[in-house]
Amino acid sequence: MAINGNGVHGSAANGNGVNGKHTNGKSTNGHSSQGPLYIGFDLSTQQLKGLVVNSDLKVVYVSKFDFDADSKGFPIKKGVMTNEAEHEVYAPVALWLQALDSVLNGLRSQGLDFSRVKGISAAGQQHGSVYWGDNADQLLTSLDSKKTLEDQLSGAFSHPYSPNWQDASTQKECDEFDAFLGGQEELAFATGSKAHHRFTGPQILRFQRKYPDVYRKTQRISLVSSFLASLFLGRIAPFDISDVCGMNLWNIKQGAYDEKLLKLCAGKFGVEDLKRKLGHVYEDGGLHLGAIDRYFVERYGFSSDCTILPATGDNPATILALPLRPSDAMVSLGTSTTFLMSTPSYKPDPATHFFNHPTTAGLYMFMLCYKNGGLAREQIRDAVNDKLGDKPSDVWANFDKVALQTPPMGQKATSDTMKMGLFFPRPEIVPNVRSGQWRFDYDLNDGSLHETHGGWNKPLDEARAIVESQFLSLRLRSRGLTTSPGAGMPAQPRRVYLVGGGSKNKAIAKIAGEILGGSDGVYKLEIGDNACALGAAYKAVWAMERTDGQTFEDLIGQRWKEEDFIEKIADGYQKGVFEQYGKAVEGFERMELQVLAQEAK
Repeated sequence: MAINGNGVHGSAANGNGVNGKHTNGKSTNGHSSQGPLYIGFDLSTQQLKGLVVNSDLKVVYVSKFDFDADSKGFPIKKGVMTNEAEHEVYAPVALWLQALDSVLNGLRSQGLDFSRVKGISAAGQQHGSVYWGDNADQLLTSLDSKKTLEDQLSGAFSHPYSPNWQDASTQKECDEFDAFLGGQEELAFATGSKAHHRFTGPQILRFQRKYPDVYRKTQRISLVSSFLASLFLGRIAPFDISDVCGMNLWNIKQGAYDEKLLKLCAGKFGVEDLKRKLGHVYEDGGLHLGAIDRYFVERYGFSSDCTILPATGDNPATILALPLRPSDAMVSLGTSTTFLMSTPSYKPDPATHFFNHPTTAGLYMFMLCYKNGGLAREQIRDAVNDKLGDKPSDVWANFDKVALQTPPMGQKATSDTMKMGLFFPRPEIVPNVRSGQWRFDYDLNDGSLHETHGGWNKPLDEARAIVESQFLSLRLRSRGLTTSPGAGMPAQPRRVYLVGGGSKNKAIAKIAGEILGGSDGVYKLEIGDNACALGAAYKAVWAMERTDGQTFEDLIGQRWKEEDFIEKIADGYQKGVFEQYGKAVEGFERMELQVLAQEAK
């Protein structure tokens, strides 16, 4: 599930949202120098973006192609096509070829000197798959620079469509994946995640069963990210070490495809055939895959020594856009809630996602996705305003005031019970439960937990409770992934970064710091709508300019000007309060389990 416009990406327009210093999609400086340039592409559900940075990480050009507004000849809506009868959501691959032609032409019209571009990387919507036909190699290596990619490569695919991450057609296959190793826990331990509709393994399993003749003629299978790298390379590019973890096929601890899962996925076609279709995976996220294909040299004036780097998924690319240090946490507070962390600890669970880190061996990327976020907070905000009978110019003013006046967990005295609840306007996936509201009292004195329909001053008590509920869930599921930042301090994130619409709310930020901690504090991150493309561009800079053994975090961290992007908005760790919430986590976990047990009856 990619972080979308409601989360990290914000609402910047025309590429101006990177740090507020750019105009018309390109910066006002950096054009006179002749230093190296790097391009990061972001192939998302609704657009393709190409973003150019220099060695100092300054953005100098941005070009984008909106699929709905700019494409010609494709019956799409919001970038995709749907078959509601089978819950399929997919995109025509030729659309992406048209988009790449357009984005490169856009960069050229802005004045980009392509000969200065030394490296290219990309981010792609995770989990989607592209099926190359048996003529793909020949077509990729014989491109005519006088013709467009769309004209020449539209026939290179055994199947013209790519399943989108919103696809939900694979429930049967997910059930098989979940059961095949013994259960969801075993699958999550092996691959970092339980089975999900959008993951590529279940999608391939369904594809080979539904289209056996097409699958037989499929020469290679790409992820969306490696598809984009393949176009520039002129041959099929390997999967990225992080993006391959979004397939339910890669055994993360073994560092290889899981032979048992390959056998399930391949079916009658056999494991060796599937291995050939998937190709080799390299551990180095900065590996030099090769020089750019001559087509781009002849058509756009790229230098023949421009290097193509592995392309990664959109969520891993977002982690690179900061760049996050180990134990840093990013919380996207949009319509949905997404939690990202860079961690050396591998502790998978069916409710979470783990991926290999896209650049740094020994680190993992931890991710949580919730359907409920801003909508749940807004419902209680509106109820508070109705209760108080006024409508301030700042619609959050009453909510913030009430939330901050309410003591943690509603405890006016330490002997009082803790008030906690679940507030889900939409069915939730973490935990997997229907929409609804549940309220509980948790007594620390005797450990008792009781669902209650009284004792709450609704909706005023709920203002703090909804924020606590969301952040207690994050703390519960990320515990054990952090370390102590110093003598006598409990394990916690180094920094907590808030992005998306909710990051502007100081009351939410204060409560976030009280619950999650953050030895360096809580920060608002403003990275515009360019996070994925920026992360890909930074990856290219690191891959081309690193010294032996120099990590991504070290190189990019030295050049990244944090004052352009972040603002400290709240304290993090507060002794006493943090520990109090630690006790609340235990009751919160029991509350979730009790609700799940009730719903199962």
